[in-house]
Amino acid sequence: MRVTEIFFSIQGESTLAGEPCVFVRFTGCDLRCQYCDTEYAFYGGRAMSREEILAEVARYPARFVCLTGGEPTLQKELPELARELLEAGYKVSLETHGQRPLEGIPQEVRKIVDLKTPGSREPHTDFSELSKLGPGDELKVVVCSRDDFDWALEQIDRLRLWGRVPVLFSPSFSEVAAKDLAQWLLDSGKPARLQLQLHKIIWGADARGV
Repeated sequence: MRVTEIFFSIQGESTLAGEPCVFVRFTGCDLRCQYCDTEYAFYGGRAMSREEILAEVARYPARFVCLTGGEPTLQKELPELARELLEAGYKVSLETHGQRPLEGIPQEVRKIVDLKTPGSREPHTDFSELSKLGPGDELKVVVCSRDDFDWALEQIDRLRLWGRVPVLFSPSFSEVAAKDLAQWLLDSGKPARLQLQLHKIIWGADARGV
């Protein structure tokens, strides 16, 4: 498996925001979203066996592991690693762009799946993985404009995801003001959450390894 970094920090996103977490950031992504804040994970990294990853994770006190990227589902051994982490007693989440198959990922893994909007420049056209989301999973939407927000509402309505999974909306950093997105959510009347990237608030937008 190819890994960019493994580090211990505070989870900055999802309904688990604020919880101490070990992050395993894999190398490589097949999308190029215009707002990506982890472009450094597109290339490079180092080859690590599952055993090496498990040993590195065990160095930290947290019992919560987030598998992220890049795009972690590009790693062929991801299902096996996730299963081994679960068997070792870890709570495991997976952050994915939602445009690759998720079969093989253990059901106990909390899947944090993106809905990519037109403003991302890599918008969803195949929604099949989103339609499979269920208990324990979450939907994340980064919006770059009011048009993005309205588009996302239409897709979530169509997929009937309200009430099935938590839906979290985030403003694209420097493109949408948090107060504007908050007002759009309030005006929509939808059961969605406003999500801000807690790690950027604490350590700054360009910090790595946090």
